[in-house]
Amino acid sequence: MSKQLSVSNSFNITYDDIIENSIRKIVNILTGEYMLSKRAVALLLLQEDEDIIEKVKKEEGINYNKINDIIEATKQHYDRPLNYVISVWRQKSIEKLTNRVVTKEEKGSKNISDVLNRLTMNPITGIPILLLVVYFGLYKFVGVFGAGTVVDFLEANIFEGYINPWINNTVNTFIPWKWLQDLLANDYGILTLGFRYAIAIVLPIVGAFFFMFSIIEDSGYLPRLAMLVDRVFKKIGLNGRAVIPMVLGFGCDTMATMVSRTLETKRERIISTLLLALAIPCSAQLGVILSLLSGIPKALLVWMLFMVVVFLFIGYLTAKVMPGKKPSFYMEVPPLRLPKLTNVLSKTYARMQWYLIEVIPLFVFASVLIWFGHITGLFQLLISLIEPLVNLIGLPSETAEVFLFGFFRRDYGAAGLFDLQKTGVLSPRQLVVAAATLTLFVPCVAQFAMMIKERGAKTAFAMGLFILVFSFAAGFVLNWLLISLGVLL
Repeated sequence: MSKQLSVSNSFNITYDDIIENSIRKIVNILTGEYMLSKRAVALLLLQEDEDIIEKVKKEEGINYNKINDIIEATKQHYDRPLNYVISVWRQKSIEKLTNRVVTKEEKGSKNISDVLNRLTMNPITGIPILLLVVYFGLYKFVGVFGAGTVVDFLEANIFEGYINPWINNTVNTFIPWKWLQDLLANDYGILTLGFRYAIAIVLPIVGAFFFMFSIIEDSGYLPRLAMLVDRVFKKIGLNGRAVIPMVLGFGCDTMATMVSRTLETKRERIISTLLLALAIPCSAQLGVILSLLSGIPKALLVWMLFMVVVFLFIGYLTAKVMPGKKPSFYMEVPPLRLPKLTNVLSKTYARMQWYLIEVIPLFVFASVLIWFGHITGLFQLLISLIEPLVNLIGLPSETAEVFLFGFFRRDYGAAGLFDLQKTGVLSPRQLVVAAATLTLFVPCVAQFAMMIKERGAKTAFAMGLFILVFSFAAGFVLNWLLISLGVLL
């Protein structure tokens, strides 16, 4: 209930003496024309807003060096980033104002939303809730239903039963040129391989994931997950905010790499980009792997534990190697709510539309490259170079082609692994080693291009080389451990 209280139309926040003194110094230096007040520009500069910094550099020229010296000197007075310090100060000022004009009535009993709010952010209860979300959301819905039931129906009954035989027969009957027949149909054709992978295998998996992710997103659970994992993420040089790009990575690592720019420091952005490229499978790859391993629960458990260990181990080592301050974390936590079906469906539709527009052409392009590689013999050369590596980690030579496919599209490679598993080429041990190594393998072309754009060519190529070496080294260690322990033989 609001109190009748006269409040000035203007509400100015006064910060501590150090920040106020720095604001005055910066304001006195500014001479350019800005859409904002000079005080607002000074505050944004202290918070190191990238857009304002670029604007001020252009307007002030050499005088920006003086401003930068003031910012650096101000930062030395605090053990937290200025962005955090200023935000906390604002929040306290706003709380003081609201306490003057708003009264709160204490409720005698907590509603279910309050109870769930506490349960999801308390590690003792939050971790089991997270495991339930993963089990029913990712494993049962995406893995078993999307990647199992739906994929089996589309891939086996529709494409292999009707569409592919009809395409092969039509193309081979009416097109006399063998090279064009192979481009469109047969083993590596655009229509029989590219569209089959995209529509029959990857699309239902991606659709199931996007639907489940939209439910989780619309419920308000993601910020609570960020609060829950903050302490663990700090050990690997990140904070709870990094859970957003990490979770998005399970949808599309390329998009998640772009979203990592929202993290506060360059150190956090580099660590998150490396972990996304190395240990976070995209939705399609994850769905195919869940489908492959869901029939062997022990293999699925080994794969999951191995990926978590690699994620934490590499993150911890990277945080130790890279210099920088420990990350801080603050985030507004919205109330939990029942997901609205219209919101969920509209978000799923928008993401599926993005998939159809952006990803299917890449599958077609990958099919053309594979066709070109086969008719020129280039792929056979590359496969012959990869074969010793896959043999070294205990896999048959046929999996070399899967890893080559994986570079063009991670999900393309996983779909190739799906084909090998159906023919019985891989034992349970080999299947889990192949799945783990392929998950860690170099990022796809699209993600690698985004890494170059966001982190620079030098950093991106260094990451790519490290991931290439580490993926096979980790696959070798996993294979050795499984043989030594007598697991999944």
